[in-house]
Amino acid sequence: MTDENGRGVPFFGATFLRASKKGGWLESHFTLRFELSSRNSIIGIMSLLDNLSIVLVHTRTPANIGSVARCMMNMGLSRLILVRPPKDPDGEAMKLAAGADAIIARAPVFGALEEAVADHQLVIGTSRHSGRLRKNVQEPREAALQASRLLPQNRVAVVFGNEVNGLDRSELALCQEIIQVPSSPAFPSLNLSHAVMIVAYEFFLACRTGSNAEPRSLADMKNLEAFFDHLQQTLAAAGFFKEQEPDRIMFSLRQLYGRARLDEREVSILRGILTSIAGCTANDKPKN
Repeated sequence: MTDENGRGVPFFGATFLRASKKGGWLESHFTLRFELSSRNSIIGIMSLLDNLSIVLVHTRTPANIGSVARCMMNMGLSRLILVRPPKDPDGEAMKLAAGADAIIARAPVFGALEEAVADHQLVIGTSRHSGRLRKNVQEPREAALQASRLLPQNRVAVVFGNEVNGLDRSELALCQEIIQVPSSPAFPSLNLSHAVMIVAYEFFLACRTGSNAEPRSLADMKNLEAFFDHLQQTLAAAGFFKEQEPDRIMFSLRQLYGRARLDEREVSILRGILTSIAGCTANDKPKN
């Protein structure tokens, strides 16, 4: 089901079996559509969801990309980004998309996650492992409620790793926040498309509820990454790391500044401070 602009209007499809008069089973289908108060509410939700991207990193099987696209269209999402996707000579992704193939056709492809999210202001990773150093971990509902408030003025990316290992440490370092989907400890691993559906559903509900928007434009990831590079160089020059592992320290600092949700002016101020510190450090060095 699509609107006049070709975007998916959310609906759920289901299949069930019923007994026939002659014995055996007949397959029946039904569709349950969300009852929205008005056409304007649909347009309003779609406008917000246009700023939400689903990013798939190094997905192993093309069929999962197709299944993800279908889940996205069910929930009114249209922005899919692919990072190092698999080759698909048989068109499996399009087959599994089942009507949502336009989402795949429009999806940009990148070689690295940092490039893929450079123009986003908030990047949320997904992981089923709650690492000891990770502080910004939320369940899907809480994360969607908070992040949806930023959608009117910011682009938000939710990142999913591959089906076997998920996101690696360097990719998680690029994410300001983490979503962890609760599941049975007896079998906690979720299919990729199922995980996307859960997160997409929560964002759809959050946008439909209309949580109070947060009127802030955050710094984009390109500027944030430049700040983190600047910060690491300055700390190294000042001898801060010494015997400590720079990557572990920077991972914690990324989370700290991620919680702050910096805007462009704040990033500029922090970089100005770093430049001043670097100047003082250079002046303190003994001259030959």
